[in-house]
Amino acid sequence: MSDANSWPFSLVRRAGGLVFLSGEVPVADDGSIPEGITAQTDLVFKLISETLAGEGLSLDDVVSCMVHLADKADFADYNAAYRKHFKDPLPVRTTVQAQMIADVKLEVTVVAAARA
Repeated sequence: MSDANSWPFSLVRRAGGLVFLSGEVPVADDGSIPEGITAQTDLVFKLISETLAGEGLSLDDVVSCMVHLADKADFADYNAAYRKHFKDPLPVRTTVQAQMIADVKLEVTVVAAARA
């Protein structure tokens, strides 16, 4: 999301020792959307990592993930790609199937614990 001011929501909010990120979709800086759930998952977590880094955090600080997945047939491949991005203890996670826009296969929202 290149121009945060054009969206009617905050990309990041801090509250009560937590950092909340708005949902991230797999859209590259040039506007392209990679093909396949694995490439899209990897891009989403790259983008989330960059946003977290701007807050002085990393994926290690994520405590919760909410995932909207377009096709339940992608669930196993999504899980395999997801697992590459987290160490134990894993964040809690909810995954639901939802209709997505364009060729987007997932949207991920995370909550991270702020560092003291």
